[in-house]
Amino acid sequence: MINEEYEIFKQDIGGWINSLSDRFNEEQLGFIHSVIPYFDDEGVSRACLQRSLALMQIVDAMRLDHESLVAAFFLGLVRSADCTVDEIKAVSGDTVAHLIEGMMRMERIGEYQGYQRGSNKLHAENLRKMLLAMVEDVRVVLIKLADQLLTMRTLNQSDAEDQQLIARETQEIYAPLANRLGIWQVKWELEDLSLRYLQPDDYHDIAKLLDERRADREDNIQQVMQQLREQLDVMDIHYEVSGRPKHIYSIWKKMQRKNLDFYNIFDVRAVRVLVAEVADCYAVLGVVHGLWRHIPREFDDYIAHPKENLYRSLHTAVIGPGGKTLEIQIRTFEMHDHAELGVASHWRYKEGAHFDAGFEEKIAWLRQLLEVKEGDVDEGDIVDQFKAEASVDRIYVLTPQGQIIDLQHQATPLDFAYHIHTDIGHCCRGARVNGRIVPLTYQLQTGDQVEILTARNGTPSRDWLNPHLGYLNTARARSKVKYWFRGQEYETNVQTGRGVLDKEFQRLAITDIKIESLAKQMKFPGADELLAAIGRGDVTHMQISNGIQRITGALDLPDKLNIRSHKKTRKATDRGLQVSGVGGLLTTLASCCNPVPYDPVAGYITKGRGVSIHRQDCVNLLQLGEQDQSRIIEVAWGDDGGETYPVDIELQAYDRHGLLRDITTVLANEKINVLGANTSTNTNDQVVDMILTLEVSDINQLSMVLTKIAQLPNVLSVARKNSAG
Repeated sequence: MINEEYEIFKQDIGGWINSLSDRFNEEQLGFIHSVIPYFDDEGVSRACLQRSLALMQIVDAMRLDHESLVAAFFLGLVRSADCTVDEIKAVSGDTVAHLIEGMMRMERIGEYQGYQRGSNKLHAENLRKMLLAMVEDVRVVLIKLADQLLTMRTLNQSDAEDQQLIARETQEIYAPLANRLGIWQVKWELEDLSLRYLQPDDYHDIAKLLDERRADREDNIQQVMQQLREQLDVMDIHYEVSGRPKHIYSIWKKMQRKNLDFYNIFDVRAVRVLVAEVADCYAVLGVVHGLWRHIPREFDDYIAHPKENLYRSLHTAVIGPGGKTLEIQIRTFEMHDHAELGVASHWRYKEGAHFDAGFEEKIAWLRQLLEVKEGDVDEGDIVDQFKAEASVDRIYVLTPQGQIIDLQHQATPLDFAYHIHTDIGHCCRGARVNGRIVPLTYQLQTGDQVEILTARNGTPSRDWLNPHLGYLNTARARSKVKYWFRGQEYETNVQTGRGVLDKEFQRLAITDIKIESLAKQMKFPGADELLAAIGRGDVTHMQISNGIQRITGALDLPDKLNIRSHKKTRKATDRGLQVSGVGGLLTTLASCCNPVPYDPVAGYITKGRGVSIHRQDCVNLLQLGEQDQSRIIEVAWGDDGGETYPVDIELQAYDRHGLLRDITTVLANEKINVLGANTSTNTNDQVVDMILTLEVSDINQLSMVLTKIAQLPNVLSVARKNSAG
């Protein structure tokens, strides 16, 4: 910036500060003017000053106080080491310095998810500091959200890798946080800008469709607004009618969630009506439905039933002029301020401000995260809790005494029990929802009344940590269960882990993997450390099966099979198999052992039937004579997706009415096809033996379905059929 331009820039700053006189008194305005001398300081870079001014303007748009504006200005200067917090304290006082310190503690918030930075423990500590700062003075997070918005607005100046990193951080942390605090003005822009870098093709496609039809859409909206004004003028009420800004992210999200195309999204055309009183909202709604035909199931009354962040408004969709779909929002002026600014419109640091219950409710969830007693959760799991607590979807259930409990969407009665108290969760053995006994995997709905049934000396079950089974869906509850198991004796955990792993090997018919190899694959120092982690509940069944799948795909074929080595490898089948040295041959999966990805496999060249694919531990393959062993060739699983493979499982259970129906329901829910079934029942002990032939995609899916079948009542055992059988 040349000197002349910079002088104009400085004059504009003074003019902008003076324009704030409608919001601040003379003393407050003078306080803001105290930043102007820094624009004449040659030691401060002009780029830094430009960013500081831009941040001040965003903070002003959020209607924060004079101290927040000055703190926003100094944030960039502290980052660039142009001044220190102590210097700020000397110039602007303790409050501004306190805000700066709070924001600096938040600087590494992205570490909550390990974005290419330090350890989980450090992430948790930084996040806890941020939450503490928010509870102590919510202005800290409001300024930080403004700072993140400015970063996103200027993200095109960063390289591609940083764009992805910052956009993901914004989408997963800051936009949900703005939503949770009700600051929709910031939330929408953060979401749109994140989508621009994370899904650029989708973003530009929607933007192009909006732009192409802009003139037609604006004419249609003007026609709607004119008809509304004519009707509302007759009613003699104070109102404002305007077109509502279009948010590309919300359109994209609806297209994804409802599987709709752009032309079936109702709120591409949207109008907002602001009125003075709540009664006027419903009067306007009557006018709207009198003018145009209402679209069924497209009406939401968020005034009678506010959203989790206290958002209040009426939403309706109608068939407007020209047969065009149209969304209309109706709310009071006060509701609109709250919707746009959230806690920023409530914050209690203004002079003479009184206690605000709405504000307190919005940040109560932050306090709850900090009110964790020692022994309740592991430090590293606070990061998952924050992400879950800041998410959009919430449900509201009742205790037997009528207390309202705010939980994450898809929470179960067991999640509810742990939310009430850790000991209640540990001792939980059942639940009643609305007076009816339900399984602990039941997903609660808003309005449910939940009663927990406990055992006197109950302890957690390891099954609760198995994601396949669906007992726990909140990070807070899972963390408490993990912490309990982590507190058990090391040797006991090793012994328990060995039992769990042996059982998993048995179920999947795995015979040739050493625990040491699996530990190495899963990044553990040794076998005992892996077993102890399994015993504590730190390693889930899914992680075990994923480790098995990775290691089996990398195993060398046993020397005893005398397999020939070939340099050339090319695909010879649409089943995703890589066959060495042989091309254009028919391949079939051997029915004697039914290999599935990523079992260690070998190919046997048959006479007239191409290459038969066997598991390496297949009895028929191992018993081949010396002459036949020369016909064994190397094969490996490729990366082709979408294929399924037959596998036999053996099941034993006490016979009962509905047993087969329950098994097939599990398989249907997992979208697993049954190729064959063979059952027999021993009439003496009423034990039924089943052999089912299933189509699965890989070992991971097989492990999941075996786990779920094993949980059914009366099932004694279920495992993959051994090839020797």
